[in-house]
Amino acid sequence: MKDIVDKLEELRANARAGGGQRRVDAQHKRGKLTARERIELLMDKNSFEEFDMFVEHRSNEFGMEKTKIAGDGVVTGWGTVNGRSIFVFAKDFTVFGGALSETHAQKIMKIQDMAMRARAPIVGLFDAGGARIQEGVAALGGYGEVFKRNVIASGVIPQISVIMGPCAGGDVYSPAMTDFIFMVRDTSYMFVTGPDVVKTVTNEIVTAEELGGASVHATRSSIADGAYDNDVECLLQMRRLLDFLPPNFSAGAPEWPSFDDIDRIEPSLDTLVPDNPNKPYDIKELILKTVDEGDFFELSETFARNVVIGFGRIAGRTIGVVANQPMVLAGVLDSDASRKAARFVRFCDAFNIPIVTFVDVPGFLPGTAQEYGGLIKHGAKLLFAYSQATVPLVTVITRKAFGGAYDVMASKHIGGDVNYAWPTAQIAVMGAKGAVEIIFRADIGDPEKIAARTREYEERFLSPFIAAERGYIDDVIMPSTTRPRIARALAMLRGKTVEMPGRKHDNLPV
Repeated sequence: MKDIVDKLEELRANARAGGGQRRVDAQHKRGKLTARERIELLMDKNSFEEFDMFVEHRSNEFGMEKTKIAGDGVVTGWGTVNGRSIFVFAKDFTVFGGALSETHAQKIMKIQDMAMRARAPIVGLFDAGGARIQEGVAALGGYGEVFKRNVIASGVIPQISVIMGPCAGGDVYSPAMTDFIFMVRDTSYMFVTGPDVVKTVTNEIVTAEELGGASVHATRSSIADGAYDNDVECLLQMRRLLDFLPPNFSAGAPEWPSFDDIDRIEPSLDTLVPDNPNKPYDIKELILKTVDEGDFFELSETFARNVVIGFGRIAGRTIGVVANQPMVLAGVLDSDASRKAARFVRFCDAFNIPIVTFVDVPGFLPGTAQEYGGLIKHGAKLLFAYSQATVPLVTVITRKAFGGAYDVMASKHIGGDVNYAWPTAQIAVMGAKGAVEIIFRADIGDPEKIAARTREYEERFLSPFIAAERGYIDDVIMPSTTRPRIARALAMLRGKTVEMPGRKHDNLPV
């Protein structure tokens, strides 16, 4: 028995050594942790249980039979994050550069299947050079099997991808089909074809960072939902994110003990909106003063900053927050902001997370660039997402709600359950100046008449009371009472049930 135990420990030690100390040192020199070090940081202490530690590839081509390393370039298993079960796979760059082989893919597929059976979230840590060339179509087949499971799991369990090194070729499409992607600045990058291929085909000379680094994907392409400075910060933030997410679509939004008074009044919010309707203010101040303990996990912070999305809690229970940001482009909706918000709304709806929407939107961004870029369809995505949502929807109009953007931002007309307005709210087809110049075009040459007409329009339309008269606004509330009013509304809506017509699936305007 002792011989067997000693042999087992030797095999385990060899597997844990990965590609050897030299390659581990090279990994550390690049500022990156190894696969097992990353898992250790992500999971609760001593909770990780590894599967398939002894799996080796079966390739005999190009001399591969002479090089076999236990684990075959990916570490898989499960553990807990703050006591909740999480499945994980981490590509090991020290073993064959983390490249995917047939058996490597089978390890990932097994953990994906187990996560689905257990109805628990799965986190993928990517640091690899793509498919293992020596295995050809067997590796490509493995990719396809992984992709198919990403699609089957979509909307069933949360899927998070963390790019912590290279992620190229076929490797990029698995993260692309998961719910969230996060990257590490300066050490991670994603692209379908690398700089050398780009130079050959298009004559463009570009670095890996310029082509697919965190700075590109978190600010321009919207591929990444966030970027962090190093592996440690990134993994600690993943632990924080997982606390906001339910284990699966049927479990409901998670609840944690809260030490924040549900009935807390915030007097400073009564003066948040400036007297000048054209002066900006930071909507994040409202969010932070409304959610429990000021704890807000923002997503896509550096992309389409005219809309803010993220997770918070009210009365200990997770909510999704969507808010126009007056500090950027006056909070206007453009193609990027619409896509960003729409995807977030759809995620929250898929996993039964209530949505709170803060509205201060002067309309959709005009111009040829937006129209040529498909603003109509991108705007329709957000409209579609809110209209389709069956989770509790609570909306607060803080200031402007103009034109079609008023309808799109979780209005009563498209499914808003409880719609509040602050006394500063302005709900109209457009601003007073533009409206008066259209309605009273003949008076444009008379400044006094125009001024009088503008005051008349402002009194008649630029207030929340006309909408309240028609029942489009449920109540006009004091800003300082926003938190308790939202908390009460969410408590009332907790048992919300909506019957949707039967169909195979919808046809989202993608």
